[in-house]
Amino acid sequence: MLQSDLDRPDTVIGPLGEALGKENLPPPNTSRWVVRRKAEVVAAVNGGLLTIAEACERYSLTLEELASWQRAIDREGMAGLRATRVQHYRQVHERQGRYS
Repeated sequence: MLQSDLDRPDTVIGPLGEALGKENLPPPNTSRWVVRRKAEVVAAVNGGLLTIAEACERYSLTLEELASWQRAIDREGMAGLRATRVQHYRQVHERQGRYS
């Protein structure tokens, strides 16, 4: 069942605890994805402000890229979105998977 615009919230709680509406989201032409912007897009999708398809289309993201941002937040919080730490977190989770 598709969610209509009437069923969607006008705002969601952003990654820093602030109210986040469509007007507060990163601009569609964003090319520099800092942690906060990634987290705002994930919060918008998780909160129902945007659908996955809308987020991917609006920001020219692949489904895999958006899913990786969601996994990173689920596993490590906002720190997991840091590009310089991706390899470290991947290795930690691979080791935990082997030894758990």
